[in-house]
Amino acid sequence: MSATKNNVYSVSQLNSEVRLILEGQIGKIWLNGEISNFSAPSSGHWYLTLKDARSQIRCAMFKGRNQSVRFKPINGQQVLVKGNISVYEPRGDYQILLESMLPAGDGLLAQEFEALKLKLAAEGLFSLETKRPIPTNIQRIGVITSATGAALRDILHVLARRDPSIEVIVYPTQVQGAAAYQLICQAIATANQRLEVDVLLLTRGGGSLEDLWCFNHPDLAHAIYNSALPVVSAVGHEIDTTICDYVADARAPTPSAGAELLSTDKGNKTEKLAQLLSRLYQSMKHYQLQQSGRLNQLTHQLQRHEPQRKLQQFEQRFDEMQLRLENALQHKLSRLTLRHQQLHNRLQQRSPSNTLKLETHRLSYLQTRLTDVMQYKLTQSEQKLSNAAHQLEAVSPLATLSRGYSITKDNNGKVLFDGAGVKSGDEIQTQLARGHIASIVK
Repeated sequence: MSATKNNVYSVSQLNSEVRLILEGQIGKIWLNGEISNFSAPSSGHWYLTLKDARSQIRCAMFKGRNQSVRFKPINGQQVLVKGNISVYEPRGDYQILLESMLPAGDGLLAQEFEALKLKLAAEGLFSLETKRPIPTNIQRIGVITSATGAALRDILHVLARRDPSIEVIVYPTQVQGAAAYQLICQAIATANQRLEVDVLLLTRGGGSLEDLWCFNHPDLAHAIYNSALPVVSAVGHEIDTTICDYVADARAPTPSAGAELLSTDKGNKTEKLAQLLSRLYQSMKHYQLQQSGRLNQLTHQLQRHEPQRKLQQFEQRFDEMQLRLENALQHKLSRLTLRHQQLHNRLQQRSPSNTLKLETHRLSYLQTRLTDVMQYKLTQSEQKLSNAAHQLEAVSPLATLSRGYSITKDNNGKVLFDGAGVKSGDEIQTQLARGHIASIVK
């Protein structure tokens, strides 16, 4: 069966198409899991694996994103992350590019907060058209907070400094705990029944997301929305945001700022500016909420053609190659170190000084043996020579002559054995043991 030309992909084309499909159709998700294989190379990017009891997935969090994480991730830690599904094309790995990371407990609350915010926004509770104006000539302020908290003391101190003529009526309530939202709703209802104040200031000091969670209850949001009295939310610190902040008619970043917002000074400029900034903040939040869906769509479209994503792919590839290079260099260094030690040991074993010492001992030994052998051979040769001399002396003509015998030769030097060999007048030579005699035969 042959494939048509349009169905034939290269590996790179296939990985690229899969990445575009995942990023375009699934996009941003929340994921809960346990961290493993966490690494943070010198580039500043983070790489990790999120797993549960049966599965795992690779994740990458680039430097520009991980700088906002308020804790150092460690292996074995449960976290909630938000990011976009993607594919690391060089390896074809399915992965998530993380945008945010929270510890599991805070993360679940943050996810629930985002879901509730979207739900209430869809119901119109954050709409600017329904917000009540804050009175300009305030005579009485109703403060809904804990009677023993620091927030109330801060508010009273600011009002006494800025405008001592303003009366304060406190509607004491719990501002933390599972049942706190019900008590706060009752305090709002009580104030609306009495109608004895010009504005309500709902406030408490800062705390964790869990501490402030009672201010995120939908029942409390509806109680603020349905209040006949204007409500100013001044919960926590500047970085803290609750559902009450979105549904209230105005928001102050701190309890003290809420008191300043509702009081006047000589020029009245600070209050007007704070009010305008608060309304601007609410407008910005509302606009941001309306545009978040559109922004996600545009983000997904941009990601299909975004050079930054390609750059991130290359950066991730670079980090991977850097780690592999470091591991390879470490392995090579270990092998070279072992080889060096082995050669050093072999060199020590074959050191010229050791060899020279061994050969010196050997030479001395051979010299001693050579001297002994030469002496032995010389002794043997002398003995043989002495024996040969004795044997030669025993058969030597000179020895015979020394015993009184003589040797007679003719003129030609031929030894005469009998008298028939000479005639009268021949000259002969007689050799004695000492000297010789010349004679003429008669």
